[in-house]
Amino acid sequence: MVRFVRKLTLTPSEMTEGDVGRLHDAGFSDRDVLAIVEVTAYYAYVNRVADGLGVSLEPGT
Repeated sequence: MVRFVRKLTLTPSEMTEGDVGRLHDAGFSDRDVLAIVEVTAYYAYVNRVADGLGVSLEPGT
């Protein structure tokens, strides 16, 4: 799963059906794969919005 998320984050255009197949082979269901993709995409979106707006973390977080 970590390799899948890393690839989706760093090189999303290189994702293939084989990547999903490897998650299935590892025991992840279609619903699990959807959740993995949604969470990965959400964090990418939020980080880009924050970076685009120049948002910084509060001290101590």
